[in-house]
Amino acid sequence: MTQSRTHNCNELRPANIGEKVTLAGWYENMRKVSKNLGFLVLRDFYGTTQIVIETEEMMAIVDALNCESTIQVTGTVRERSSKNPNLPTGEIEVVPEQINVLGKCIYNELPFEINRSKEADENTRLKYRYLDLRNPEVKSKIVLRSQIVSELRRSMNDHGFLEITTPILTASSPEGARDYLVPSRNYPGCFYALPQAPQQFKQLLMTSGFDRYFQIAPCFRDEDARADRSPGEFYQLDMEMAFASQEDVFAVLEDVLPPVFEKFGTYSRASRAPFSRISYNDALERFGSDKPDLRIKGELKDAFILEDCGFEPFKGAFIKAFVINNFGETRKFIDATCAEVEVQTANKVYWFRLDENGEFVGGISKFLQEKKAAIISALSLVPGDFVAVAANTKKTDCFKTAGAMRKLFGQKIPAIFDKEQYSFCWIVDFPMYEIGEESGELEFCHNPFSMPQGGLQALCEKDPLDIYAYQYDLVCNGVELSSGAVRNHDPEIMVKAFEIVGMGEDDVKAKFPAMYNAFCYGAPPHAGIAPGVDRMVMLLCGTDSIREVIAFPMNSKAQDMMCGAPTPVSEKQLREANIAVIKPEK
Repeated sequence: MTQSRTHNCNELRPANIGEKVTLAGWYENMRKVSKNLGFLVLRDFYGTTQIVIETEEMMAIVDALNCESTIQVTGTVRERSSKNPNLPTGEIEVVPEQINVLGKCIYNELPFEINRSKEADENTRLKYRYLDLRNPEVKSKIVLRSQIVSELRRSMNDHGFLEITTPILTASSPEGARDYLVPSRNYPGCFYALPQAPQQFKQLLMTSGFDRYFQIAPCFRDEDARADRSPGEFYQLDMEMAFASQEDVFAVLEDVLPPVFEKFGTYSRASRAPFSRISYNDALERFGSDKPDLRIKGELKDAFILEDCGFEPFKGAFIKAFVINNFGETRKFIDATCAEVEVQTANKVYWFRLDENGEFVGGISKFLQEKKAAIISALSLVPGDFVAVAANTKKTDCFKTAGAMRKLFGQKIPAIFDKEQYSFCWIVDFPMYEIGEESGELEFCHNPFSMPQGGLQALCEKDPLDIYAYQYDLVCNGVELSSGAVRNHDPEIMVKAFEIVGMGEDDVKAKFPAMYNAFCYGAPPHAGIAPGVDRMVMLLCGTDSIREVIAFPMNSKAQDMMCGAPTPVSEKQLREANIAVIKPEK
């Protein structure tokens, strides 16, 4: 049996009328008019073609098939009497003289209609992902991902970067998330780890004398899923540059990314170099977030003027306000948006308005009347303004609520939301250290391999919480695309940096032996970054779920519904890997 085809299902045009052709694809559906007349839609990777069944012989072949069977059709192209201007092949049809069955679908009913698969339950879609991907709308995102990755590779090569692959089986290291561990059969009790990132290897490449490295790197982290984060594995455009500063890294990405976003994005506009630079502390003060959506017009304002107005939640609190001019939304809109903020942050949002007569109305307005003039002045209010207010005795909680408040109100009001663009910014000057929320102890804030601003002197003389690092995030439309840093390439500075979080020189040598020893042989200053490919494609596609841009994603519980992973393995396999399973206590 031959499975060749002369054309694909999106290729035939009026110029092909009269030609004998062979097509192959999936039997999508058929509109049957009579026992010897029907209109079959044949679909392949490229598109669809109408096949006209005009004989009882051909109808018998089709009647014996279920939809989604694969068939080969040989016949003659002719002009359609009823044309479909919405289809590229809508002016022609094929009259078959031979239909061969290449692969039968044995099921009378499908788990979902192919072209409406996105309406199905997510676990059902993932279980039958090979059917879900037949939906042209779903497939198109995977095609776009391939095109984006190809464009990124081409651009990085043009900028003089070498693509170098780094190991998948490596040593466990403390990089902020849980490792996936792989038992060693030959070394009982010892484990490899799947890399959370190629961090150490790319720094070692710089120490080896390579000047510019990149790869589309697979990374593995045992983390819970979110809409913008896939559990288990993800890919990033990993890059590193020797003899480079923070600005050198910025210059490369500011040259590489905007053309990709303009070419492939849902929106045709993207920020041009230089992107805005915003310090971490400023981002929190101005936007309530270190991932600000700069498409929203307006920033947060300090509202300490409200502290002693007599409203109990404001007493002794940090207070931030977001002012929206010419606000015309309803009370129902306000309540619904405030409720969304509370769901996201577990904190309430308060509000009031300055009406056209210059009077405070609605929300908490009754508490503000005595200080009306001072409040209007402090917040620069004009009639028609709406004010949303976040307050909390913990500064971090105030910022969290204020950031969500600005984002949720801002993205719903077209007058202050310029949605149709990709707005980039750099968040810079991250604190080197922070007090961990869970541990209550001093921890690295961002990346333990970063160079502190001020070098060894800052580590020796400053309060750790006052030390900043050459660390930076790339943010686009409120989504963190990447984190990066100028690296700490000096063994003495590295040891001191880890001492501050309670790890001595012996610990550093034990945890990072290759990198520590390599740096002792003369390492160049170097810097890098790693934008997330999955998140990038998600933004370019205009989808809110990262699973839509991954060919075979896990569900939100880190389960592969299609292959059944994770799954128990046999006792024989466990013995070979020197593993004993200890089941959790009920």
